[in-house]
Amino acid sequence: MDRITWLRERRLEAEERYSTWWAPEYGKTLGLYPNSSHLQFIQKFKDLLAQNSTILDAACGAGRYMPEFVGKGYTVVGSDQSAGMLARAKENFPDVHLEKVGLQEMAFQEMFDAAICMDAMEHICPEDWTVVLRNFQRALKQGGYLYFTVEIADEAEVKAAFEEANGQDLPVVYGEWVNDEVYHYYPSLEQVREWVQQAGFSILEEGEGDGYHHFLMRKL
Repeated sequence: MDRITWLRERRLEAEERYSTWWAPEYGKTLGLYPNSSHLQFIQKFKDLLAQNSTILDAACGAGRYMPEFVGKGYTVVGSDQSAGMLARAKENFPDVHLEKVGLQEMAFQEMFDAAICMDAMEHICPEDWTVVLRNFQRALKQGGYLYFTVEIADEAEVKAAFEEANGQDLPVVYGEWVNDEVYHYYPSLEQVREWVQQAGFSILEEGEGDGYHHFLMRKL
């Protein structure tokens, strides 16, 4: 199987699993409780924003982080590629405008003062990272803020997963993890910084906690 077809199948598989496997549990217990380091960075993010800011919650899932913004003086728009997750988000936040669109297909044009993308970039393949970052850059107004997380994985486990996938003749590149429930890709932090800068962002702050690296940045 060629790599393009393989990646397309992995993405469709992830969308289906989030919609049919996990969405029924989100909104009950799973996926409702934010991590402490995420909340700390969300506060740093909010400290940069003016009241009445319009915020994009991209790959919002069931709306885990929406309580930090909804009803607190901000206008929130949520987006996700999973219809099942958006249904949960609508149940939890009926007044929030939601759009079914993947990170790779976002076509917003300078609509938002800020955007967040929490616990989702690990599902983006290396070919799509620059696409997604350009989509965020285009979606934000001049000087807008972006906060996203990058999941951290043990290097030995990443290497073992790559070797296992290679042994199965899968068209993988290093950093991809396919022997899990859904596709993951773990780029180096140096690579992420390079992509961010190439996309026209300036990194304001970084941090680490709860298994994620946190990037807070501003559109140049």
